Amino acid sequence: MSDDHVYLTLAEGHEDDTRWAYGTGFEDPLHGVDTTVPEGVDAGELAADCVALADDALVSAQRLAEWVTRAPELEEEVALANIGLDLLGQARLLYSRAGQVDGTGRDEDAYAYFRDAGDFRNVTLAELPGGDFAFAVVRLLVLSSWRLAHFRRLVSHPDPVLAAVAAKGAKELAYHRQYAAEWAVRLGDGTDESHRRMRAALEQIAPYLGELHSAYDVRDEVADDLRQVTEAAGLPLPVYRPLPGSGRAGEHTEHLAPLLAELQGVARAHPEATW
Repeated sequence: MSDDHVYLTLAEGHEDDTRWAYGTGFEDPLHGVDTTVPEGVDAGELAADCVALADDALVSAQRLAEWVTRAPELEEEVALANIGLDLLGQARLLYSRAGQVDGTGRDEDAYAYFRDAGDFRNVTLAELPGGDFAFAVVRLLVLSSWRLAHFRRLVSHPDPVLAAVAAKGAKELAYHRQYAAEWAVRLGDGTDESHRRMRAALEQIAPYLGELHSAYDVRDEVADDLRQVTEAAGLPLPVYRPLPGSGRAGEHTEHLAPLLAELQGVARAHPEATW
């Protein structure tokens, strides 16, 4: 199966998906959206959901930024950087919404730069060290499939702001998933060495799949995506081997704190600086 066929299969039934997501963010997705918290929506729960989703995106974007100057080709360097920018944009919107509804009035910078690792609620897979390009591809495939499945459900969320963020983000995530799927097939069905590295990456990521499914019940959608891609690539499906602990509960690996130190260093050194 070609990588183009994988894309067409993954996109089946979602004709509104944009194959190239770059450029979908030039219009304000919240223009004209009522920011009042709807009746029946718990503001505290809404804020917590927004922060968790934003943390996933921010930490993932920071890991993707590590591939700038390190990607195998210039085109892939640009693609990964742009995917990271998409995720950063999602994080900004979600942090802003959290600050609107949690009663603190915090802005996006307060959430991103002035919380410690124990206050973050990202899933563990997002914070793991970068590894090789095969690991980056598999992680992006898993996280984008998982996030896309959840965002498609959030489009009908009663909070109109979260629904609007999800509608915009789903178009971006459809491309992220497609990009990762095409590379997964190319590497899995490539040389003996690229195939070996892809198998190793799948084994490395398998223990963290359980946490994703605990966070959002989209197991079937993610499993179907992984099945299609691994079959096309001649790779085995990852076997779930759950690990204890959860980033959603603030239980993180030793890798998150140094990643955040790099991200937050300038803002904390110069907290009153402005553009």
